[in-house]
Amino acid sequence: MKNRITESEAQDFRARWRIVNTFEKEELRATSMDKKIEQLIILMDLTKELGWTMALEVEANEVRDRWNKLRKVYHV
Repeated sequence: MKNRITESEAQDFRARWRIVNTFEKEELRATSMDKKIEQLIILMDLTKELGWTMALEVEANEVRDRWNKLRKVYHV
C-alpha cells in the first residue's frame, strides 16, 4: 500500500481543490439573500430535530458570559 503521494500528485490535488473553492465562492456570491436566509432557517430547524438545542443553549450562555465579562472590564 502506498502511503505517500508524489509532488506531482500533491500539486494536482491542490489544483482540483482550488477549482472547487472557486466554484463554491462563485455559487455563494450568486445566491440571493432570501435563499441564504431560507438555508439558515433550515439549519436552525435541523438543530431541533437532531436534539442539539440544549448543547447550543449552553454554548450561547458561555458566549454571553464572556461578552459580559468583557463589557465589565472595558466599562461598556
